Amino acid sequence: MSIKHAAIVGAGVAGLTAALSLARKGISCDIIEQAPQLGEVGAGLQLSPNATRVLGQLGVLPDLERQWVEPRSINLVSGRDLRHLANVPAGDFARQRWGHPYGVLHRSTLQQSLLRAVLNQPLCRLHLGHRVQGVGADALTAIIARQPDLIIGADGAWSVARDAIAGSPTVSFSGNIAWRFTISQAAAPSFLSRSGVTAYLGARAHLVSYPLREIDGFNLVAIAAGTRSDESWAIDADAARRAMLLEQFSGWHREIRTVLAGADHPTFWPLYAASDGNWHNARDTVLIGDAAHTMMPFSAQGAAMAIEDAFSLAAHVARAPLPSALASFTAERKARAARVKARGDFNRFAYHARGPFRIGRNIVLSLRPAEKLAADLDWLYGHQIGD
Repeated sequence: MSIKHAAIVGAGVAGLTAALSLARKGISCDIIEQAPQLGEVGAGLQLSPNATRVLGQLGVLPDLERQWVEPRSINLVSGRDLRHLANVPAGDFARQRWGHPYGVLHRSTLQQSLLRAVLNQPLCRLHLGHRVQGVGADALTAIIARQPDLIIGADGAWSVARDAIAGSPTVSFSGNIAWRFTISQAAAPSFLSRSGVTAYLGARAHLVSYPLREIDGFNLVAIAAGTRSDESWAIDADAARRAMLLEQFSGWHREIRTVLAGADHPTFWPLYAASDGNWHNARDTVLIGDAAHTMMPFSAQGAAMAIEDAFSLAAHVARAPLPSALASFTAERKARAARVKARGDFNRFAYHARGPFRIGRNIVLSLRPAEKLAADLDWLYGHQIGD
C-alpha cells in the first residue's frame, strides 16, 4: 500500500464514494466539507449499471434499491408530436445484459446512503462546516490534525483544490441552460411515462422526465441553448427566465408547453464544462469528479463518472507508489472521460437536431432495433474497473 491516510476536500457523491473506496482498501481518510450540513441541491439522478456496479461493491446498493425506481426502458420521443422514436430496454434487461441495475432516484437519497455508510466506517472521519483556505497539506493539517499522504479534490466544478495543480482544467459556460423542476403524480399529464426514462427531442432543446418514488412524482429537466447568468448551479427562475424557457420550447407539443408553463418553483442552471488540463501535481494532490472533468448532462453520466473516478483512484493508490499511481489513474480516467464526453456531444447533436438532420435522425432511429441500441452502450454501461 502506497499511502495510509488521505484528506478529501468535498463531501458530495465523489468525496463520499472516495472515502468508502479507500476504506475498503484499508486506507483511512478525513473528509472536509464547507457546508454545516449535507443537503444536495437538485432533484433527480440517473444511475446506470457502470455506477451501480461500484455501489454494489461498496455495499451501498441494497439501501438504494429500496428507495429508487428501476425504469423499464429509456425512451426517445418527438417533442413536436409525442411520437415514439426509439427505446433502450432497462429493468430486468439491464441486470441481465450489464450485470447490474439501472435506477432513478432523488439525488439526496444517494448522498444520504453514502453518508450513512461513511459514518458507520471507522476509517472515515467527516468534518462539516470547514471552508478550506488553500489545499496544501499544512492548511488541511490545521483542520484534521494530521499530515495526509494524499489530498483528493472532490469539491466540484468550482474546485479550490485545482489551485494546487499547475495547468489544471478551467471551467467555462457551455452555452446551454437546464431548468429543473418536479411535478406530483396527481398533477402529471398522462403522456409522462410512469415506468421509464423519456427524452423528448426538439430543435436546439430536449426535455427529460422520469418518476421519483421519494416524492411520488416526476423529475423533469429541460435543456436548451441560453445565456449565462453567473457562476451558480441553481437559481430560482424569475419571470424573465420562465419566458426564456417557453421561448426555447416554442413549436413543441401543446401538452409539453403546458407542463413547462405550469412548472412549480423551477430552478435555472447554467451548464458549465471543463477544459483539458492536469488532474494531479505528480506528488500528493489529485482531482476527481466534477473538479477534474465537469461535463454536460447529455449522456446522464456526471454522477457515474464521479463514482467510477473514486473507486478507480482507490485501486491505483492501493497497489502502486503514489506518483506512479496518480499518473496511471489519470491516464485511465482521462481516456474514459473523453469517450463519455464524445458520446455526450453526439447525443447533444442528435437530440437537438433541426431540419434535414432531424428527419435523418428519426429515420435512423426507426430502423435500429432496441437490441442494437443497447449494444451501442455496452462500452459505457458494461464498464468494469480493475480492483
